[in-house]
Amino acid sequence: MPLVGALDQGTTSTRFLVVDETGTVVTSAQRPHAQHFPRPGWVEHDATEILENTWTVIAAALDQADLTAGDLAAVGITNQRETLVVWDPATGQPLHQAIVWQDTRTTEIVDRLADGDPDRFRATTGLPLATYFSGPRATWLLEHVDGLRARGESGEALLGTLDSWLLWNLTGGSDGGRHATDVTNASRTLLMDLTTLDWDPDLLAAMGIPAVMLPQVVPSIGRLGVGVGSLAGVPISGILGDQQAALFGQGCHAAGQAKNTYGTGCFLLLHTGQQIVPSRHGLLTTVACQQKGKAPTYALEGSVAMAGATVQWLRDEIGLIADSADVETLARTVEDNGDVYLVPAFSGLFAPHWRADARGAVVGLTRYTNRGHFARAALESTAFQTAEVLEAMRADSGVELSELRVDGGMVVNDLLMQFQADLLGVPVVRPLVEETTALGAAYAAGLAEGCWPELADVRANWQEGGRWTPSMTADDRTRLTTRWNQAVQRTLDWV
Repeated sequence: MPLVGALDQGTTSTRFLVVDETGTVVTSAQRPHAQHFPRPGWVEHDATEILENTWTVIAAALDQADLTAGDLAAVGITNQRETLVVWDPATGQPLHQAIVWQDTRTTEIVDRLADGDPDRFRATTGLPLATYFSGPRATWLLEHVDGLRARGESGEALLGTLDSWLLWNLTGGSDGGRHATDVTNASRTLLMDLTTLDWDPDLLAAMGIPAVMLPQVVPSIGRLGVGVGSLAGVPISGILGDQQAALFGQGCHAAGQAKNTYGTGCFLLLHTGQQIVPSRHGLLTTVACQQKGKAPTYALEGSVAMAGATVQWLRDEIGLIADSADVETLARTVEDNGDVYLVPAFSGLFAPHWRADARGAVVGLTRYTNRGHFARAALESTAFQTAEVLEAMRADSGVELSELRVDGGMVVNDLLMQFQADLLGVPVVRPLVEETTALGAAYAAGLAEGCWPELADVRANWQEGGRWTPSMTADDRTRLTTRWNQAVQRTLDWV
C-alpha cells in the first residue's frame, strides 16, 4: 500500500509524519513556533512562521526517509481548532497575528453578544458564548483592524482557522488555493448550525461577519484539493480538528467510547454517534466526524485550558523545574500533595464551569509545603479537571465508561496517569502508537483515497501500549475531590 502523510499543526509546534498501512510511523519531523503574549490575556501566533515551518517539516520528513511526493497516496491535516487567522488572498500575507484559542481579548464582545444569556446560541451551535471560540475573534478583528471590514466585504480578505490557512496555501495559495474547512473545525466557531452543517446567517449577522470571508464547510473525509510544492500532485483528502482527529485515531468510532488528550490543554471527547446530545452540565456539543456522502457523527466535549501549559508555567515563569520531564521526578519526592491544590485558571476556567472571571490560585499552603508538593499539585490539577469533565459527561449522556483512552505528551507521566485512574475509578489506557492526532488525520485522508477500505481496517490497527487501574479507596477519592472543589470556588469573581 502507498504511504499516507499527516500534517499536525498544534499550539506549540508543527509536525509532518508518514505512516504505512499498519499505522506505523515511517518518518517524521517537527518544528516549534513562537508564542506571543502582547498583553495580559492575549495569545498570538505568527501564521507566516507556521506556514514556513509547515513546508520545512514536510521536506525534512520526506528527505529523512528518501521519499518524494510521488510516494504518498494522500495527506491529511489536523490543527489547533479555534485559532483564527485573516489574510489577503492576493498576496497571501496575514493581515494580523493569528489569535490563539487561549486568548481572552474577546471578553467584552462575548458579554455583548450574550446580553445576559451565555447559552443564547447553544441550541444552534452546541456551544456557550465564550472567548474560547473563533466567531467573536473574527468580530474583534473586524472592529480593530483598519479597513478590514471593507476589504472583507469586497473579497479582499479571507478568514479561517489554521486548517483553512494551510489548505489554501498547500493547494496553491493566491494561484487557485482552496478556501475550505471541515465540519469539525467549523463546529468550533459559534457560527455553524449543527444540523445543516453550514454557516448560519443569523449568527453571522449577530457577529457582523461577512459570509464572503469564510471558507466553504466540507466533510472531514473526502478529497479537498491537490498539493503543490513538496506535495505536488498529492491529494489532500482529510481535515479534522486536533481533538476529533485524536478521537478518530484512537479508534473511538462508536457511541459510548471516549478519549482524553493531554496536551497544552486537556480535551475529553465522548462519541455520541449520529445523535446530537445537548449539554446541561457545561459541556460542548460538537461534530466528531463526517465522511463524504455519509451522515455526520457527534460528540460531547469537555475542554480544559491548562494541562501541559501548567507544567510549562512551572518551568518558564516560576523556574521550579529546568525541563518539563522533571516535574514527575520532583512530584515523586513527596507521598501526596500535602493538602496543596493548584487551580490553573490563568485564562479563566473552561468546562464545565465556563468562568472567564476565574484566576489561578494555590491553596492549602503551610510551612510544611515544599517544592515537591507544589509540583504534585500542578500535575494533579490536570487529573482533577478531567474528572470534573467526565462527571459532567455522565450526567449529560447517562454513559458509564468502562475505560478512558488517553494520548498526548503528558501520558508518559506514570504518576499522573495512575492518579487519573484513581480519581476516575476506571482504567486509563494508552495506545502503542501515541501519535493519535496525526494518525487520525492520516486515517481520514487514507480512507478518502481507498488506502483503508473500511473503518474496521483502521480500528484493527489500534493496539494497547499501557494500562493503569484504579487503586484509591472511594473515601479518599471523595475527600480529595471535595478539597479540589473548595479550591476552585476560591478562584472565582477575580475579574
